[in-house]
Amino acid sequence: MKPLIRVQADVAELTRALAAALDGGPAVWPVPEVGGAAAGDAAAVATEVDDRIALVVETSGSTDAPKRVLLSADALVASADATHDALGSTGQWLLALPGHYIAGAQVIVRGLVAGTETVALPAGAFDPAAFAEASARMHDHVPHYTSLVPTQLARLLDAAERDAFVGAALRSFDAVLVGGQALAPVLAERAEAAGVRVVRTYGSSETAGGCVYDGVPIGDTRIRFVDGRIELGGSSLADGYLDDPDRTAAAFVAERGTRWYRTGDLGELDGVTGRLRVRGRADDVMISGGVKVVLGEVERAVRRLEGFDAAVVVAVPDAEWGERAAVVVAASVGDAAAVLLRLRETTDAAGLGPAARPVHLVVADPWPTLASGKPDRRALAALAANAATAD
Repeated sequence: MKPLIRVQADVAELTRALAAALDGGPAVWPVPEVGGAAAGDAAAVATEVDDRIALVVETSGSTDAPKRVLLSADALVASADATHDALGSTGQWLLALPGHYIAGAQVIVRGLVAGTETVALPAGAFDPAAFAEASARMHDHVPHYTSLVPTQLARLLDAAERDAFVGAALRSFDAVLVGGQALAPVLAERAEAAGVRVVRTYGSSETAGGCVYDGVPIGDTRIRFVDGRIELGGSSLADGYLDDPDRTAAAFVAERGTRWYRTGDLGELDGVTGRLRVRGRADDVMISGGVKVVLGEVERAVRRLEGFDAAVVVAVPDAEWGERAAVVVAASVGDAAAVLLRLRETTDAAGLGPAARPVHLVVADPWPTLASGKPDRRALAALAANAATAD
């Protein structure tokens, strides 16, 4: 056993701690701030972990209670190596995400594995101008990489339309990894038109970050489906959850010498391309008029419409159908009746059928988010249910 130390997610401090952890030193648990909620909660759990463990990250809790994921040095390095192999080279990374989440911590790990200095944005709210200024500090003789969530990409593309310096900075990256949540088709098309080299990533804290790039597994990642649910195997899998053997046993299973992580997502391989297609969350399915509807597929169709690239689709109670789909947006998008007609035409065109047609349009202002920046879907579902009841 070895110590588990809590480290404030300051880039310099976290980089030093992660370098030591990868070399066999104390395991690191990054927290947002010293004395903050995460640090306080941590006092109630283990202060030692197995010698294999290098990093503990807490999940965002977007659809479930947060978990504390145990990642070995081997898993972190395997993930970093797989990323560099998939991108074609090691390089220098720009850190634009919080270091206490896996996407941010893994950017630092990739820099350590590559032997390059990681450039970081200043602490605080994401700022496109600061992103451009930070990118200008990166070395010219190595490939440039960064990792973003869709909201950050959208803000950068908006800023690039006003500021050529931001646009040039965004185009200077050899790859911009985008993950954390589904990338709306409209946003992907905007990025392509702007000359931005986007790589869509799929993975989680339990896989040491993204392990499927543009629908293709990287490294030795393996994919299988059990009752429609995506399961992932490979060297980047976590060891389990800190102080939570029941959740560990439920999420990780070993069969014929291979460990598998049971994701919470439904998926399939595209019949034409052979690439992974994520349909939506396994626990985000409604029964509407006796028909099972995957809300993630409805959301994907809705997000094809201009102005709906950040919309969220949730289920609300319905006296006749049992449940119906509601589309939640951050600001008014016009006459509700006309917009709902467009949304229904869009879902029909996607082949989703009458049971999937959205029947409610809800504006959420302010827009509830988790600490990670992801939409708080539970809060949005509650808001939509209240709105539907009032109609």
